[in-house]
Amino acid sequence: MDLLLDPSHWAILAVIGILAGFIDAIVGGGGLLSIPALLTVGIPPHLALGTNKLAACFGSLTSSYTFYKQHLFSPALWKACFFATLVGSIAGCGLVFLIDPLWLDKILPLLIISIAIYTLFSPKAMGDKNTIVPKYRSPKYKQISQGFILGGYDGFAGPGIGAFWTVSSISLHKLPLLHSCGLARVMTAVSNITALIIFASMGQVQWILGLWMGICMMAGSFIGAKSAIRFGIPFIKPIFIIMVLSIAVHLTWSAWA
Repeated sequence: MDLLLDPSHWAILAVIGILAGFIDAIVGGGGLLSIPALLTVGIPPHLALGTNKLAACFGSLTSSYTFYKQHLFSPALWKACFFATLVGSIAGCGLVFLIDPLWLDKILPLLIISIAIYTLFSPKAMGDKNTIVPKYRSPKYKQISQGFILGGYDGFAGPGIGAFWTVSSISLHKLPLLHSCGLARVMTAVSNITALIIFASMGQVQWILGLWMGICMMAGSFIGAKSAIRFGIPFIKPIFIIMVLSIAVHLTWSAWA
């Protein structure tokens, strides 16, 4: 596909990329901004999804590295989760071609709204005094089940994946919020890269546009990750709830309107 975008379109996509990267680094959900922006400037749907995956890889890798450098993610403790997420995301991408996703479109808003309500009213949703900095591996069965299910979901659909990773990691592994965010960003990067490889193999990536947005997402992700680390729960929780509700509204409108 030849790019015939106005300079104003490139500028708008740059701004959207920075905002999407910022949000993605904190709670996930940046695709709510970047994918509609790509569609608005005339990129076909499948090409928009593949191009967004390329851009999202830049953002997720940047935020992952930032959390890692701040000692909020230890790769040695999450090897099982990594491989399970990789396998799950491949399986999820494969299921896209075998299963009608319409039923999932109807159910997802309810699941995501439930997460928002749980986060809003549960004092333990963002961690409590019993959460501890991880020093030992979480049980493999927890890592494998979580990684395969969420990796598969991200490969199959993806909306709200950051919220699912953050909340489930706190619940399953008793992680502090920032460590849960770090794990979420790294595992989202794994599924993003997997999906990118699959989309690229099908010729569904606009490389120039994806690189342009990816660079912008890198900047936004760096700022977002630094902000989350510096300001903690008081900063993250309201953004988390707002984005989860926004995702739920968007999915509800798309599925039921």
